[in-house]
Amino acid sequence: MRGRVVIAGIGHTAFGRLPGRSPTSLNVEAVRAALEDAGIGKDAVDGLFVKFPTSTFEFMYGQTVAEALGIQPRIGGVWDQGGAANIAMIGFAAMAIEHGQCEVAVVTFADNPKSGTRQAYEKAWGHDEVYGWFGVAPGYAMIARRHMGQYGTTSDQLGAIAVACRGHGAANPQAQLRQRLTLDQYRAARMIASPLRRDDCCLVSDGGAAVVLMSAARARALGVARPVPILGFGQGQTSWEVAQRPDLTTTAAAISAQTAFAMAGIAPSQVSVAQIYDCFTITVLMTLEDYGFCRKGEGGRFVEGGRIAFGGELPVNTSGGLLSETGMPGLQLVVEGVRQMRGTANLQVPNARFCAVSNQGGVMHTHATLILGQE
Repeated sequence: MRGRVVIAGIGHTAFGRLPGRSPTSLNVEAVRAALEDAGIGKDAVDGLFVKFPTSTFEFMYGQTVAEALGIQPRIGGVWDQGGAANIAMIGFAAMAIEHGQCEVAVVTFADNPKSGTRQAYEKAWGHDEVYGWFGVAPGYAMIARRHMGQYGTTSDQLGAIAVACRGHGAANPQAQLRQRLTLDQYRAARMIASPLRRDDCCLVSDGGAAVVLMSAARARALGVARPVPILGFGQGQTSWEVAQRPDLTTTAAAISAQTAFAMAGIAPSQVSVAQIYDCFTITVLMTLEDYGFCRKGEGGRFVEGGRIAFGGELPVNTSGGLLSETGMPGLQLVVEGVRQMRGTANLQVPNARFCAVSNQGGVMHTHATLILGQE
């Protein structure tokens, strides 16, 4: 399937606090923008893949979005793999196109926890309340603490990730948080769940994003201006809660990436730019390790010295990621990856040939990987 399916269009809404906007209306806006970017009408869409809003679950939500769009898809559904669902849906949509189940698929996600309810982010996950953990941060804090104890990772190394992502977001006119961060400011910020400080944690955001997929042959026939080939994708999952895991410093990202890189036929060393899911800084560090950009335990040293900043060896989250552009989970990273491969990104990495995009859900429960290339 390498390169046989392309992302033909991308779209997104504004990010931040958007009062009065429902997740459905945000989905519609994002899909409309993606279809316009692809240069096709909604009547061509016969596949619709939707991630339900994290903040407010709604039964049969895929049909709600389809009705609001005014389309009757042949195939689709609503996925729940947390933040990993977006790339997972892209993989499912690509396989559906390859096997003739649909011809033009839309993948979309939107939510409004900033202006609506953020209860889903504050509750205990699984049986975490048994351990006194409430909200998402404590599980990641336990993982970060274990990585520090096992490999000597430091708080300043986590801070280097926050500084890089915030710097990229400050240069993005559409980012929710456009404030640069220094390491001294990072050190001075309040602790959320030790060792994670405020700036280790992603934003809470309203917003939506969507992508349009079709076969490379169909894109050529329709004259799509800037299709971006999907070279590889993969998934990995664990069913263990954090407190029950035999190993806290290796994640399902390793399985997901191995699948995606094998399908793409490239090695991590060939990747020019990466969009790495950054719900928390420790997620970026461990994903870089599990993807093979550095050895296990060396992620802290890898992110130092501006290596993941724009102009560095491997720029990460060039539009700001979840730490600065928007906390809306995951699909915005795909959108930025497409821009990088088109050569239209705000912070465009020169001569970028391949882009790796990661999505992650739960407390490192699920993972999905996407490898993008150029025509």
